[in-house]
Amino acid sequence: MRARSLPTHELREVGGLAWPLILSNITVPLLGLVDTAVLGHLSEERYLGAATLGATLFSFLYWGFGFLRMGTTGLTAQARGGDDWPSVTRLLLQGLIIAAILGLVLIACHPPLITLGLWLLDGSPTVTELAYRYAGIRIASAPAVLANYAILGWALGLGRSRVALALMIVNNGLNIVLDLVFVMGLGMTVEGVALGSVLADYGALLAGGGWAIRAIHRWQLPRRPGGLAAWQHYRRLFQVNSALFIRTLCLLFAIAFFHAQGARLGDTVLAANAVLMQFILLTSYGLDGFAHACEALVGRSLGANDRPAFERRLAAGTIWSAVTAIAASFGFLLGGDALISLLTSIPAVRASTSAYLPWMVAMPILAAGSYLLDGVFVGATRTNAMRETMIIALAVYLPCWYATTDLGNHGLWLAFSAFTFVRSAGLATWLTVALRRGSWFATA
Repeated sequence: MRARSLPTHELREVGGLAWPLILSNITVPLLGLVDTAVLGHLSEERYLGAATLGATLFSFLYWGFGFLRMGTTGLTAQARGGDDWPSVTRLLLQGLIIAAILGLVLIACHPPLITLGLWLLDGSPTVTELAYRYAGIRIASAPAVLANYAILGWALGLGRSRVALALMIVNNGLNIVLDLVFVMGLGMTVEGVALGSVLADYGALLAGGGWAIRAIHRWQLPRRPGGLAAWQHYRRLFQVNSALFIRTLCLLFAIAFFHAQGARLGDTVLAANAVLMQFILLTSYGLDGFAHACEALVGRSLGANDRPAFERRLAAGTIWSAVTAIAASFGFLLGGDALISLLTSIPAVRASTSAYLPWMVAMPILAAGSYLLDGVFVGATRTNAMRETMIIALAVYLPCWYATTDLGNHGLWLAFSAFTFVRSAGLATWLTVALRRGSWFATA
């Protein structure tokens, strides 16, 4: 898989599929940037801290079910590669059924979940009270958020990256507009940010559902694939998704633990870490564009049992990810302080954020492998490896934090960087072994 022998076709293929995904992914951290900016320019830092805790809580409640997106992508891509069109339709409908059930369960169970989550995050009493108000509104979007995951995963599995871009623009663009209207226009604080998110999620669901109906008609996909009530047709979906669920919970625990430890260092450090986390999100969603492209292309290659195509696409994705990570590191090195100034006008938060900026310069290079290989393993539906690698990374993260507590927030960032590096190295090792054994492809 040497770069010099790589056909330019695969670079164009991965890049052509990835660029709409990169643009769509960037709308997510841009939303976070707007949330941070509108609250960071209010008179008190507690509003920014409360929104950070509230958003972290919903990372558990919503992102924990991100398997609806990832599992649907990998399985749909493999079904398409194998020309199994009834399964393509069935996977969408199964995802929507599961999303509706889980969303209603979350709404019904939200009081103890929110109380427990905010207690674990351990912010100051004032910040926690505001975060509770945020969460009480935000939970109403649960069915829409989970259904959107399923629709996005289906679109990505079919290789319709421009549809994913359109849906993400609808969701996050509407959310940004509503943030500005509710907070800057109507004088609301955390309640305005939460309400904007709820309305935007349902708006995106209407757009995505309409597209899916039109797509089924236009492509003449089976409209009644059958098996929706049969357990055996859900078995593989649950096998893939159960490992993704555990993996995602581990990742979200690592992020929540990071914010909780930052909160114990004071509201100023909590706010500074919230600003820096926007740097990480900006990088991750950019790199995830290539990961999402590999999800679809890897799944298609495996569905067709085409190892040469798999290897060429993997090499192309690796090149694109490496170039992007290096560019992001240089961007943060040269323009990090300017971006901090855009995100907050509070002097204490600015000074604290600048002190930890060097970690942001290193992070894209440390993390690039984990983003890309997550996409490869999702497309291959080898999710057990993702789960086990994440558990190993978490087992490194926590002792590293404990050993460096005397370093304060620098120690916390060191532990998080180690966690990120182990994810990259672990998945790379697992993939190398699998390819040497040839276990991912059937022999003729």
